[in-house]
This record gives sequence, C-alpha cells and structure tokens, in this order.
Amino acid sequence: MNDHRAHWKRSREIVERIVVTGDLVLLSPTHLGSGDADSPTAMSLLLDPLTGTEPLLTGTSVAGALRNYLRERKHGYGYSLTVEEESHSSVGLLFGGQRGDPEGEQSLLIVDDARSKAADIEVRDGVRIDPKTRTAKVDEVHGRKRGYKFDLELLQAGIKFPLRFELLVPEGKSQALKSALAQALWGLEQDEIPLGARKRRGFGRCEVENWRVISYDLKTKVGLLAWLEGDESGAAEGPRIADLLEVEVDKDDQRSRFSIQATFQLDGSMLIRSGFGESDTGPDMVHLHSHRPGRGRVPVLPGTSLAGVIRHRALCIVNTLAADGAGQKLVDAMFGRGPTEEDDTLTASRILVNETVIEGTRSLVQSRVKIDRFTGGAFPTALFTEQPIFGGPDSCVTVELVLRNPGRHEIGLLLLVLKDLCTGDLPIGGGSSVGRGRLIGTKTELSVRGPDIKRRWTLKQSRDTVEVTGDDTRLLEEYVQALLEEVQR
Repeated sequence: MNDHRAHWKRSREIVERIVVTGDLVLLSPTHLGSGDADSPTAMSLLLDPLTGTEPLLTGTSVAGALRNYLRERKHGYGYSLTVEEESHSSVGLLFGGQRGDPEGEQSLLIVDDARSKAADIEVRDGVRIDPKTRTAKVDEVHGRKRGYKFDLELLQAGIKFPLRFELLVPEGKSQALKSALAQALWGLEQDEIPLGARKRRGFGRCEVENWRVISYDLKTKVGLLAWLEGDESGAAEGPRIADLLEVEVDKDDQRSRFSIQATFQLDGSMLIRSGFGESDTGPDMVHLHSHRPGRGRVPVLPGTSLAGVIRHRALCIVNTLAADGAGQKLVDAMFGRGPTEEDDTLTASRILVNETVIEGTRSLVQSRVKIDRFTGGAFPTALFTEQPIFGGPDSCVTVELVLRNPGRHEIGLLLLVLKDLCTGDLPIGGGSSVGRGRLIGTKTELSVRGPDIKRRWTLKQSRDTVEVTGDDTRLLEEYVQALLEEVQR
C-alpha cells in the first residue's frame, strides 16, 4: 500500500469535542410517524422498540430539519445546492456531503436519538374534501371506490425530548463550526424548525427551553479523560446557544415570505368536529379540543381546517376571475397538490398555517332533529346533540399564515381571502348553513420580508370601517391588481 493512501494518513485531526444538550418542548401536537402499515390507525407514532411505550425522536429527523433550515436561511426557500456549492458552504462544513457525492465529507455533527418518558397521545381524524361538492372526496380506481378518510396519532403539546449533539472540531475550524452550529440550533431556540409530519398545517412546532454546553480539549490528558468518562459537571447553562458557544448568530436571512397574523372575534358559535376522545357518553358531536401545558384540553382552530377553507375560497375567487381551469393551477402552486387518477405527482404546500387556541369561549349542548320534508314532523331516529363553542366580545382567535416565495398576484389572492374572513363571509367548520363558524376581524398584521424588501402594514377593523397604516399602503391595492392581470392573461 502506498503511504499517501494509508487510512491513518487521512485522519480528520479532531482536537476538540463540544457536547450540546437541551430540552426540546413540543408547542403543538406532533406526529413522528412509524410508517407501520399494520397499525390500527392510518398514521401511527414511532415508539422505542425496547420499551414499546416511549415516543422516539430519531437523530436523522433532527439532523435533516437542522440541515434544511440552515440551507434555507443561507440561500432561500427551495434552493438546491450543487455539490460544489455545498462543499464550500456552512451546510457542507457542518453536515458533510450530500447524497450522490462520492467525495463528500462525513458529518462533523453527531445527533443522538431522543426518547420521551411521557406518551400522552391524541388521535385526530382527517378527510380530503371535494371542492365541487364540499363533501368527503370519493373516486373510483379499477372499478372500486376509494375514499380519503384517515386518522393519525399525535404527541400532545408539552411533551419533552432530551436532545444531545456532539460537534467534532478539527484543527483550525473551531470558529466556523461553532458559528454554523449556533445558527442551526438558534432555529430550534426561536420556534422556527417544526418536526414530524404535516408541519405546514400547524403540527410539530417546538422550542428548546434550556441549553447546556461543555467543551473537551482532546489535546490535553484532562480533557481527553473527561470526554471518555462522559463527565459533564462543568457544563455551562443558559437560554441562548450563541452566548454559550461564544459566537454571534448571522442575522442575514435569504428567505422570502408573506406573513399574516390576524386576530378575530368569534361571531356566534363554531363546531369543528372531534372524531376521538372528547366524550363517549356525551353529545354526538363535540368541538375539537387539544391539550396545552398547564391548561388541560382547550378548544382549538386546527391548521388543517383553516387551510382547507382558505384553499376552497381562493379557488372560488380565481375561478370567478379566470377561465379555462387556470385557477386550479394557481391554487395548486400555492397550496400543493395531491395525487389524481391521471397524475400521481405530489407537490408540497408553500403556505404554512398554524393551529391556534380559541380564547374566551364557552361550550353549550344543543339538541337538534332532522325534519321530514313531506310530513313536516320529526324524522324517525334522527334526534342528535351537538356541543359547539360560543364566542362573544371577549372571544379571541389568532390566525397565523405564511406564504413562502410569494408572487405579487399570490399576495393579492390571500388579501381577498382575508377580506372574506374578516367580514364573516367565509365560515369555518361544520354547520355553516345554520350560521356557525363566522369570524369578525379586529386587527391584522401583514408583512413582506426578503433579502431586499421589508414592509409591514397594520389593519384595524371597527364595525364597517378599516384603518390601514404602514409602509406605502398603495402596495396592497397593487397586489390585488397583479392578481387580476395574472388570471386575465
């Protein structure tokens, strides 16, 4: 063997190891899937095979989320790095080469699996809605009818996972690696990196409460023995990872996005039906509740329901303005598309909608009956009870929505949908035909952010008037005009 090819000649010359640990807390229900097709539910949770009861957060999931966040922040949403670009970027420095690169370096960051001792689980049901009939979608494949009803298991908000990272530092790369690691972990610190499935519909939000950092100098006997023995007695603790690593977080952000944060009052009642776990002996239909730390089960507006309503209204608006099916293409480009009989290609949604708690409401049980339209009397065996939530002046629900890489016409479309939400013209949930699910807007914060643009607007609504303040309010009208021009081409 030639000396220049000997394995011992290609050592990475690791001179320091930095161990970072932190407590990851789930802020919203989270699905960390197992992919088990034989599970009682369509989408089951991944549990530690040794115990069969403890939820497992794999290191590959965390590492993939961190790598994606670092790439997007450095280069923008949807940007794909070439092998050459990645080898010279902080992404490649920290996480190694990408798949398909035979000369790629091994990752210098070791990410451990994390187990939670708590296994509090919620079960949600979901369904794909046919935009034409506004009922559950059913199609026919090879002569057999296929539905789109499914259910999934979720970890409750408040569950904690103990994270552990180990950074291997070669000679001369300490500062660059620490800066890249701090930038990636800062995303976890700031609730900017969701985990698990259906992240763009409000699931998987999380943050790290407290960091602990300890460094081992492998060039010294004391440091090497401390690392071998796993001695973490000298770890520094704090809420900010950048301070503990003694670096500055790069404020440069190449991501472009349009954000809406709108506050509403609930005008009347709302009923988003819960399929599981609310009551076995109570009303037939109960509004969806979800667990929140320190508060128990509280009524929520799920991101899945809100996104579906917004998508349908956006499609109605565009189809009114456009012709020849152009509206469907525009909406699919924003909200993503699922498989069809003609095309199984999937695209991800560029719109992120968070799940939010509905404050200041109360629950009441109502009895209803189906009327026989021929006799005018009660239909046999059609008596049922519902438990919607009721709002009022003190009720409050905040809608949080983000559109990635927005086009001017896409912003205009979301502004028109927002107008319908604020005026109560776009109900959410079931029972809309009997007046349920209507919201009245009170205050809305809009922002457009990108590498070369930062603009904000505030809309305050009172009765029949809307006050708009912010940076060049004429731009909002221009966005709507851009939509008209786009669909009339």
